[in-house]
Amino acid sequence: MSKKDKKHYLLDDSGRKSAIVISMNEYEELLEDFRDLAIVAERKDEPTISFDELKKRL
Repeated sequence: MSKKDKKHYLLDDSGRKSAIVISMNEYEELLEDFRDLAIVAERKDEPTISFDELKKRL
């Protein structure tokens, strides 16, 4: 198990996992993923172009 894969859990009063502690690097990677997903969601209704059209424009 790599250091990145090691997880630390916080337990509630019943001993059930209720939270997880991750590294700042993992947190920042998750935030970047969420930002990317938000951009995709915002642009889902925008018109698309073909790859050939994109190449012509470039």
